[in-house]
Amino acid sequence: MNVAVIGAGIAGLTSAYFLAREGCTVTVFDEEAYPAMKTSYANGGQVSVSNSETWNTWSNVIKGAMWMFKKDAPLLIRPSLDWDKAKWLARFLYHTASNVKDRNTAETIGLGIESRQLYAEIIQRERLEFDQSPSGILHFYKDQKYFEHAKSMQSMYESNGCEWKILTPTQIKKIEPNMRYVNDIVGGTWTEADWTGDIHKFCVALSNVLSRKYHVAFIYNTQITDVNELDSFDRIVVANGVGSVALSNKLGDYNPIYPVKGYSITVNLDNAGVKFAPNRSLLDDRAKIVTARLGDRFRVAGTAELAGVNYDIRRDRIEPLLNWVHTNFPKVSTRDYSQWACLRPMTPNMMPIIGQSKNNKNVFYHVGHGHLGWTLSPATANNLTKLIKGQQ
Repeated sequence: MNVAVIGAGIAGLTSAYFLAREGCTVTVFDEEAYPAMKTSYANGGQVSVSNSETWNTWSNVIKGAMWMFKKDAPLLIRPSLDWDKAKWLARFLYHTASNVKDRNTAETIGLGIESRQLYAEIIQRERLEFDQSPSGILHFYKDQKYFEHAKSMQSMYESNGCEWKILTPTQIKKIEPNMRYVNDIVGGTWTEADWTGDIHKFCVALSNVLSRKYHVAFIYNTQITDVNELDSFDRIVVANGVGSVALSNKLGDYNPIYPVKGYSITVNLDNAGVKFAPNRSLLDDRAKIVTARLGDRFRVAGTAELAGVNYDIRRDRIEPLLNWVHTNFPKVSTRDYSQWACLRPMTPNMMPIIGQSKNNKNVFYHVGHGHLGWTLSPATANNLTKLIKGQQ
């Protein structure tokens, strides 16, 4: 079977990997000059089953409304005349009212655990190096209300196979001694099996393996504007994130994906920074900020912004990340850092879209992973491959 994959980010490359291992002849197309140059370039670095809780809650709806005119809000919905955003928000409200959160959270946890196992197999089989660290993920809370909610999620996580150990401030200090103001922390949760790694390095390494070992062809600097351009292929996988919306619309398939912008900074650590930056991966739920140590670099990422297709890097969204470092790790210098923004392909029920086109049986979608593309893609790509092979 001759398969075209549109997109060379984590969703496209994992699709190509499992398809190639099943004996398919695979060609990957991407509009950039290299793999993983957009959403899969500089994310938070976490493979985080412990961050599987979907966002469809009334408390998040209230926060979003309250924060609309707060420039540094963790979740910012920029007011504008945007019909796509209005439709997406309406669907988000519908799914919130439908009480699908628990079911979708449980499914996401299951996909994340499957992905961790698949990653272990891929990394060992292909000998991939990408600054991976078995750091675990430590969620910490400086607000009692947020901590009480975290404790209420213990049953959900543990009943679905994910460790969710409740911690006291003293236990947090033992796990991450570099944290400042530990007395301000009311509690935390710990998931030791989660890990971190540089998604861009992983994608580059995997693309090299795909080319060399599995004879996958890569065609860069090529934007596919209509899947009919690829009619010589037996199957087509659309895996290009927010770019998939235009392609699906041309087929008459409405995929409810909206670009939710996220930001990150990558701090190049000096000698003091190497010593005093956290060694554990952190998640500050109230600030919506995550961290990862990537060798001698410190990645700090987060926030969510609904502002359409816009890659501008705004200073008022970068400053909260810098201030977070200064507050929690004051001995880490941010003198030498880079900044970045991406558009996460988010669905209104927070679940990825894995399936066949309704209007073209040769087209399949592997999109809509939102902020969990790094966490979920191997499992969803494996499921997609089974679906495609079953259509032969």
